[in-house]
Amino acid sequence: MKSFALIGAAGFVAPRHMIAIRDTGNELVAAMDKSDSVGIIDSYFPNAAFFVEFERFDRHLEKLKHQGRRVDYVSICSPNYLHDAHIRFGLRYGADVICEKPIVLNPWNIDAIQDIEQETGRRVNCILQLRLHPAVIALKEKVAAAPKDKIWDIDLAYLTSRGNWYYTSWKGEVDKSGGIATNIGVHFYDMLLWIFGGVKKNIVHVNTHDRSAGYLELEKARVRWFLSINYDVLPEAVKAKGGRTYRSLKIEGEEFEFSEGFNDLHTVSYRNILAGNGFSLEDARSAVEVVYDIRNAQPVGLDGDHHELAALPLSRHPFSKEGR
Repeated sequence: MKSFALIGAAGFVAPRHMIAIRDTGNELVAAMDKSDSVGIIDSYFPNAAFFVEFERFDRHLEKLKHQGRRVDYVSICSPNYLHDAHIRFGLRYGADVICEKPIVLNPWNIDAIQDIEQETGRRVNCILQLRLHPAVIALKEKVAAAPKDKIWDIDLAYLTSRGNWYYTSWKGEVDKSGGIATNIGVHFYDMLLWIFGGVKKNIVHVNTHDRSAGYLELEKARVRWFLSINYDVLPEAVKAKGGRTYRSLKIEGEEFEFSEGFNDLHTVSYRNILAGNGFSLEDARSAVEVVYDIRNAQPVGLDGDHHELAALPLSRHPFSKEGR
């Protein structure tokens, strides 16, 4: 049995990590979050120590270490902009680290963390769960078996509507979340890069508070993509059913279906990590570079090969002077 500590216990994704720790037969001994709305812990590890102050969490883990009960893994589900600091903490404490996407916000952060991996002899494991999805694995095999000069045409749309709370939270601050493309799109970019190869061209058509759209030319694919958190851009058929999310990945004009099979991918990720087969910092680098470039690009407008949804009317920021 391995022992775990968890940073970011009140976040949306934290329960998936708790389930993964439990279902792999291990123990969560300590958790930390500045919010104390963490009653979900009772469903999995009611005896875990919990802290709302990082300093007391740090002291507790040090005490365990001196008692010969050092935590084996630190799992990180904190806000995106804190991943870098929390990864460094876990490594220097002497634990291996498991971190959610995006692993960091800037490509050079990866280089610095790799230096700490070398210094400490510990390892960072990245959660890239779409690479473990059976349908995605099958698609990668299909692309690999195609003629070498085959270039695939892809249209990606991911619309996951968020309320006004989003703009008040850290997710609405580009410096903290990395913006729309980073916050809700990084796992899709990682999947596409893993299947279709490296980036040859990265063009951003639109990048605002509630949507981002662009064109990626990969080694084996031409990708038109559109991401949004605005409810108004959802297809009417989705709204009519009370839905708030729409995901579409069309390959050569045909819908690629991978809606099912997501429930246990974090547990599969943990099993692989515990077996020494986790995804490394280097595995995560390409997607971090893509979203960094998107975030810092000057949008060109609706010029060239853009996703059809990019032409939808833009909306005002709800908390801007004009939006009030």
